[in-house]
Amino acid sequence: MRLPYIPNPPTPENEEDRAIVQRVKQRRGEAGLLELDLALLHSPPVADGWNSFLGSIRTKTTLSTSIRETAICRVAVLNKAWFEWEHHAPLLQACPDIKEEQIQNILRSPAHSAGTDDFDEEHRAVLSYTDAMTLDVSVPDAVSERLRKSFSDREVVEITATIAAYNCVSRFLVALDVGERNKPSGPLEK
Repeated sequence: MRLPYIPNPPTPENEEDRAIVQRVKQRRGEAGLLELDLALLHSPPVADGWNSFLGSIRTKTTLSTSIRETAICRVAVLNKAWFEWEHHAPLLQACPDIKEEQIQNILRSPAHSAGTDDFDEEHRAVLSYTDAMTLDVSVPDAVSERLRKSFSDREVVEITATIAAYNCVSRFLVALDVGERNKPSGPLEK
């Protein structure tokens, strides 16, 4: 980490900051505070907004877990955010409709080529959209239309917000080397 983590447990200076720490702890549940939280809590208002926004992305959208985690895991791979990958790949692995070959496809496919025949059309569309948003920012009309054929307008907004949010997360993680995973060239081997 390029900054020291705040102490765990945190020792907030005032009641407002204590309330923020409690909201972050509440969202994390039994897992407790992550290194990401201990970095963000250097600025409690930023941690609070982050917690609310990412909490909504993770728990209040209509997206299936496999669609959401496919997008998040692909963002992690493209941005070499291995801390993010290591937290989200297990969530994707737990999806009953996802096989190990698909996870390896997400992990090992070159840019703009993930989502081969290993996936259904919905997942292929999400992978193409994720690659375009993450690598090019501007999404070609054909990629956007492909996504819109498989998802409702609400789902397109939620997929777009998820990809955008996790690009933010990965950039924060990598820039500050949260979890000390910035230098490795891939995920930890199990």
